[in-house]
Amino acid sequence: MNGRNLLILNQEANYLTTGLANAFIGRFDSVTLVVGVLHPQGEAMDRRIQVVKINPMQEQSGWKRAGSYLIALFRMWWLLVTRFRKHEVLFVSVPPMGYLLNLVVSHRFSMVIWDLYPDVLKVKGMSETHPVYRIWSWLNRRSFRRAYRIFTISDVLAKAIGRYVDQRKLLVLPIWSMSHQSPRISRDQNTFIKQYGLEEKFVVQYSGNIGLTHNVEVLINIAERLKAHSDILFQIIGRGPRFPVIVQLIQELKLSNMQCLPFQSQEMFPYSISAADLGIVVLDEKVSSGSVPSKAYNLMSFGVPCIYISSPDSQLAVDAARLGHARCFSSEQEPEIAESIIQLYKDRSSLQVMSDAARNAASYYSPENAKLFADSYFATASG
Repeated sequence: MNGRNLLILNQEANYLTTGLANAFIGRFDSVTLVVGVLHPQGEAMDRRIQVVKINPMQEQSGWKRAGSYLIALFRMWWLLVTRFRKHEVLFVSVPPMGYLLNLVVSHRFSMVIWDLYPDVLKVKGMSETHPVYRIWSWLNRRSFRRAYRIFTISDVLAKAIGRYVDQRKLLVLPIWSMSHQSPRISRDQNTFIKQYGLEEKFVVQYSGNIGLTHNVEVLINIAERLKAHSDILFQIIGRGPRFPVIVQLIQELKLSNMQCLPFQSQEMFPYSISAADLGIVVLDEKVSSGSVPSKAYNLMSFGVPCIYISSPDSQLAVDAARLGHARCFSSEQEPEIAESIIQLYKDRSSLQVMSDAARNAASYYSPENAKLFADSYFATASG
């Protein structure tokens, strides 16, 4: 074919990584995915893709997670210097320092950045003067200069990466939703609604990981403000290191208008997301320029109108203003968020307008976008 082979590295891979791997099949003689855990989430992997397993990421916070990152980093390095010495490399996402391997190997090394480190560590209170922050930033500048291709997924994120490398080197491409233009399951046929007794409820739903960048506590505060509105149910469906903390907090506050559920199976996901009258996407404002939650695009694909809780300079805010499918507020605007939820609960015509806009917005984030990454990889190749 072209005498070239691709190795994709991602300790915790989802449908986006699977889509990328599928897009590169046929463009290389072989495509191999090195992965700890693979969550295909409905994206079938091409059988020609080889899979090499390493250790999974630990969900627990602290030392166990850091330890799993370091083990994965070592195993990725070992594979690069032994079995895959002549492969081109595409790093995606996890472990977060994985792309820095290009400083110690000679491979043609590219990366997809959708969470920017060390910037994300600001959510833990780390300042830019902290030694870890300063060293990681210095390594970023060296690593990004050496990269063959750097892909990122929004103009706002590209601007943040521009602190470390000339923005002209970046390839800004849109990602895609898990289930593009999926039919939203009607309430009378939705088994999730029936299972949890949601028939008479206006469901305000957060569904996804609950990690460092997800300030879900703000949703609890809003639910407390609206606890007199018994028809409005705030639902948190999640997993991650902070999920038990959120469950305990809701129990302590005795909020009868909140419901916590575990992460739903792939089979149940279309039913659970279809149950949402209003979706919630939360991104901590300390890192809003360095991250874009993929759940926003999944909600679009089901036509679910949203409230984004993020800073006004985030990509979420830009998309909400441009596409009209969502309203964006800062976390300090809890009264305004509560008022907007009440307004949409009462004004179903406005809610429908936002739902239609979400469907239209989803057309920008088709799974076909995966091919743009492969096309761009080769279109600007210099040999």
